[in-house]
Amino acid sequence: MEDTNDLFAGLGSGVERVGQADPIVTTRKAQRASLSRDTGESYSAADIEVLEGLEPVRRRPGMYIGGTDDKALHHLFAEVIDNSMDEAVAGHATFIEVELDVDGFLTVTDNGRGIPVDPHPKFKNKSALEVIMTTLHAGGKFDSKVYETSGGLHGVGVSVVNALSEMLEVEVARGRKLYRQRYSRGKPLGPLENLGEVHNRRGTRTRFKPDPEIFGANARFDPARIYRMARSKAYLFGGVEIRWSCAPSLLKEKDETPEKATFHFPGGLKDFLAATIKDEFQVTREIFSGRTEKASGHGAVEWAITWYGGDPFLNSYCNTIPTPEGGTHELGFRAALLKGLRGYAELTGNKRASIITSEDVMISAAGMLSVFVREPEFVGQTKDKLATAAAMRIVENAVRDPFDHWLADNPAEASKLLDWVIARADERLKRRQEREVSRKTAVRKLRLPGKLADCTATAAAGAEIFIVEGDSAGGSAKQARDRATQAVLPLRGKILNVASAGSGKLASNQQIADLIQALGCGTRSKYREDDLRYERVIIMTDADVDGAHIASLLITFFYQEMPQLIKNGHLFLAVPPLYRISQGGKTMYARDDAHKDELLATEFNGRGKVEIGRFKGLGEMMPAQLKETTMDPKRRTLLRVEVLDDPETTRDTVEALMGTKPEARFRFIQENAEFVEELDI
Repeated sequence: MEDTNDLFAGLGSGVERVGQADPIVTTRKAQRASLSRDTGESYSAADIEVLEGLEPVRRRPGMYIGGTDDKALHHLFAEVIDNSMDEAVAGHATFIEVELDVDGFLTVTDNGRGIPVDPHPKFKNKSALEVIMTTLHAGGKFDSKVYETSGGLHGVGVSVVNALSEMLEVEVARGRKLYRQRYSRGKPLGPLENLGEVHNRRGTRTRFKPDPEIFGANARFDPARIYRMARSKAYLFGGVEIRWSCAPSLLKEKDETPEKATFHFPGGLKDFLAATIKDEFQVTREIFSGRTEKASGHGAVEWAITWYGGDPFLNSYCNTIPTPEGGTHELGFRAALLKGLRGYAELTGNKRASIITSEDVMISAAGMLSVFVREPEFVGQTKDKLATAAAMRIVENAVRDPFDHWLADNPAEASKLLDWVIARADERLKRRQEREVSRKTAVRKLRLPGKLADCTATAAAGAEIFIVEGDSAGGSAKQARDRATQAVLPLRGKILNVASAGSGKLASNQQIADLIQALGCGTRSKYREDDLRYERVIIMTDADVDGAHIASLLITFFYQEMPQLIKNGHLFLAVPPLYRISQGGKTMYARDDAHKDELLATEFNGRGKVEIGRFKGLGEMMPAQLKETTMDPKRRTLLRVEVLDDPETTRDTVEALMGTKPEARFRFIQENAEFVEELDI
């Protein structure tokens, strides 16, 4: 999953905020201060500027939508569709249509009650529609008589959209009559029009185009982003159907956004979460989910969560409004899960659970949380974070008992989950203890992986580490090495494919943790060239298909996690022999079948029986043979790993071969099969 501006951001130097009631009153006191001291000019009522109507919004959009960037532009859509969602949640609308036109207009239509169009009691010459569209802090959501729960509470949403739109048109079908009014930059272009009788239609249709004077001449709605925002509303409330359509010319060639789609998730968050994680590994067989219609008389709570091997996330919402920065409802959710697991551990006598925290519970979780509360409080108008104190108690009370029952009813699954979370806690504590590993010094001995046979040299220059597969190969390599400059780190089998693994799975993999710890230079943004403990990192695997696969997995790890190590020329591949050829007192080694045939034709054409032995692996080689053929700098062959000049091509190739999409891998094989000369299966 951005920022929210400070309430006073952008007011400008010399402008002082002296009142918060609408209309906004500002002074230019600071600009005139020095002038009045020198000339005696007075500071009078003439210096007071009054911004009326929607002018404050146009003058300071950051106060209302967080700025004028791409996020703020799309927030206009959020304000409009939130009104339609409030009608759906209140039980008055069953569908919402979202249409993005080629001319830049975005239309949102619902079949709710329709905005009232009768004259407003306080403004006799204006309809309620015009008051809502042109007046800040006007709406039907300030108390709970019309809407028990709603996403719009400040009464500024749709009027802000109107103020920041080059053109906006509202149609209201109400009482079997159709009404329409058009606006430009917040001002009516004419009175409310009565278009006559209409049948089989009710609700509100809002069509608007953002103002280029505010958002820039090139500002456009992103179809993919609008599509995702519309879809999210459907799974937040199972009783509504969202209908999406977009002009085909707006869709990019590689964009997966469809031209038309209909969203309806009767199962709510559980259905959506199951579709999101698909076939990913899950710790428990079932997703823990549920909903309460009422939580302490203040609305409803719905949740769905599972623990799995992908990237962790918790998407939370309040009254269908996304809260990407979390808030009090997330705190209540985390508290309920943590207390539930600790309580189950106490019942089963598992004392190790005392070390777990909410971080350990959520680090490998995929979750969805939606709350409906009356009169919620958000941080800022863009509502990125929920601040309602009662929401924490509401969510915790709603989730805790069902979670306790879920654990008690599934003891085998509960034990698996508890062990999984405790393992995450152990890893967290271990990472804390072993963080910031650096080169060992005379006064402090470095903590290194137990299987690492380190070299005695203290400087990185001239030092090298061999990464080998398995303890058997590691044993031979340790005997064959030069202890002064060569270190050996055995790995157990095939390491994790980092290209298709989530960050949580990556962090929990012991082999990768050992490798990172041994090198000492950190990963990604924390990579430090000066802390690399070896000049050369050498991948040494068997000269067969499995060995090549392990080497490719290791190269993928370095490419993704330590690209600078490759760029700076530190990564190499050892070239061990596959065959040993002897005749009489003559012995030579061949790296593959082609090399074997070449040697037989050129070097072994004399008398005597030629004996050919194939090495099953590095572990089958005598230490002297391994040193002679693969590890001795004077006689070995090393291949330096380099990245192509075209990083995009390299990235696409790695993603195709090592990524999560089998169809991409199949396509790559089909496209390149003709170039394969030999296949070792």
